[in-house]
Amino acid sequence: MKERKDRFMTLLMSTERDGIIKTMQMLERIGFFKAPASSKFHLNYEGGLLEHSLNVFDMAMDIREVLIKRTPDIEEKLPVDSVIIAALLHDVCKADFYKPAMKKQKNKDGQWEEVKGYDVDYGQFPFGHGEKSVIVLMKNGLKLTTEEALAIRWHMQAWDIPMQSAEAKGNFNKAKELTPLVSLLIAADGLASHVLEG
Repeated sequence: MKERKDRFMTLLMSTERDGIIKTMQMLERIGFFKAPASSKFHLNYEGGLLEHSLNVFDMAMDIREVLIKRTPDIEEKLPVDSVIIAALLHDVCKADFYKPAMKKQKNKDGQWEEVKGYDVDYGQFPFGHGEKSVIVLMKNGLKLTTEEALAIRWHMQAWDIPMQSAEAKGNFNKAKELTPLVSLLIAADGLASHVLEG
């Protein structure tokens, strides 16, 4: 985990963004580096969120490279520092979201046994997934660009959109029109979660 954490911190520092040191201190304080990525799905173990965030970053950079080869003028719309910020920090909301718990699970013999797992705790700061990440980052002094805030805010829409109002769907579509970073983050997060980590 130390190598992953060092790489994560080095990438964030490379952005030279206002508030990045304070943000890294906040991540440490809220347990980001030890949090799981999910309660029972992908990377649901200590350090899973850190691993997932780096997987999303790597996938986003791979997709960015392909997009630039096909559409060279898109490079200026997908600056590396924005990809770093959006990919590594899109799930900050999960740092205080999962609480250790004992779960019942069938073993290979079909017998129920107790295993370590996680429960979800919505009580700390009950905002939506993407909104919470944006708010937490901005409250702690990170200077997000509009494009980064939109990408982080809307990155879950591939899963949430059926439950959204017409207004939310319209805002989501407008966000995708305003910046390709929204679609890039959605794709990278989905591929990391369901293909790399599945």
